[in-house]
Amino acid sequence: MSEQIKQIALRIRDLREISKVSVEDLAVQLKVPLETYKQYESGTCDIPVSFLYEIANRFKVDLTAILTGEDPKLHTYSLVRKDKGIEVNRRNEYKYQHLAYNFLHKKAEPFLVTVEPDSEDSTIQSNSHPGQEFNYCLQGTLKIVIDGHEIILNEGDSIFFDSSAKHGMKALNGKTAKFLAIIL
Repeated sequence: MSEQIKQIALRIRDLREISKVSVEDLAVQLKVPLETYKQYESGTCDIPVSFLYEIANRFKVDLTAILTGEDPKLHTYSLVRKDKGIEVNRRNEYKYQHLAYNFLHKKAEPFLVTVEPDSEDSTIQSNSHPGQEFNYCLQGTLKIVIDGHEIILNEGDSIFFDSSAKHGMKALNGKTAKFLAIIL
């Protein structure tokens, strides 16, 4: 696994140990199979952003602290120039750029998400996390599956949904898709 994943895994373990929570208890609290949680904490597999978001909420730390090891410092505004967001590459299907990583006490987590095309018959990997999510399609065409419902988003289309429902996306038509995802 990448060095970035290993560092994030260490931060997760440190948060858990400082809080005196057992691996077993945290896996139950986060509704993750124990073996999966152990893999996340050991840095031996990709860690979904939704899981990192849940860890941040559970330990009341900013997601940026888990991703970078540094606390956000800005409280009036945070400017992120084109292609300068913190990259969060947790899953092969999606590439994330955090667009407000240095803003303190965020009430939402905004990401620019790039989805590379895959074979048309490939399965969509699902995840879920507490809260709500807003997605706005910037480029390409996305198939989104939310709790078994298939929705197609074209450029300019948006969707708002309960992110505790299983959801996943894939780029269609053999072209890269980009969307703005705001997690609340």
